[in-house]
Amino acid sequence: MKIATYNVNGINARLPVLLQWLEQAKPAVVCLQELKAPQEKFPLEAIREAGYEAIWHGQKSWNGVAILTPHIPAEETRRGLAGDPDDSQSRYIEARVNGILIRCLYLPNGNPAPGPKFDYKLRWFERLKTHAAQLIKQNIPAVLAGDFNVIPTELDVYKPERWLEDALFRPETRQAYQQLLAQGWTDSLRKFHPQQPIYTFWDYFRNAYGRNAGLRIDHLLVSPALAGRLSEAAVDHQVRGWEKSSDHAPTWIRLADG
Repeated sequence: MKIATYNVNGINARLPVLLQWLEQAKPAVVCLQELKAPQEKFPLEAIREAGYEAIWHGQKSWNGVAILTPHIPAEETRRGLAGDPDDSQSRYIEARVNGILIRCLYLPNGNPAPGPKFDYKLRWFERLKTHAAQLIKQNIPAVLAGDFNVIPTELDVYKPERWLEDALFRPETRQAYQQLLAQGWTDSLRKFHPQQPIYTFWDYFRNAYGRNAGLRIDHLLVSPALAGRLSEAAVDHQVRGWEKSSDHAPTWIRLADG
């Protein structure tokens, strides 16, 4: 079972790239972030023509998350992260697929830091950790997939000294990510590539992709109930080089049959 996450950076603007990648990669589950489209502007017909169904939580101009599955829509279990009833940002959607709880998230960027946006990022992270801990306690097979906007370690960024004050790399952000892992979650990419610089995002400026000056901020974390089934994890980095592509590349794992 192939499960992928992909920040599309505008689903309608990047639709040809997304459809081309779906045709080539054929994932069983796709978590999308940064749809940048209101609910009614999601391109469902084009997604269906590609052989997928979707559930999505849209938002005009910003944010937005979706889960795609072949042929049959996923069984939605939650829309929006619990813990703040006044939070109107579309950053979280959750569904059950083949007995696995898929949690698609787009964690806040948090810049400039310090400041209100960084405070919101850390509060959102606390809400995520609270919900994630419940899944661990209940031993639920689950995947946390998405754009976490977290650079976990110096190995995950080109020239880390340039990112020390950025919200993605500040100590508070990295500590929150490590606390999440300490609950029992497995960082899939690092399990298979423990010492290799491996990136999922390259800025559009300064030929970042050509120089491989990237960041690893898109993550797939698996719960202990699934860790033994992990058989592969990789980044389809070549997609970042396609014309009119997102500044992220699809990142994916493969689970052996349970």
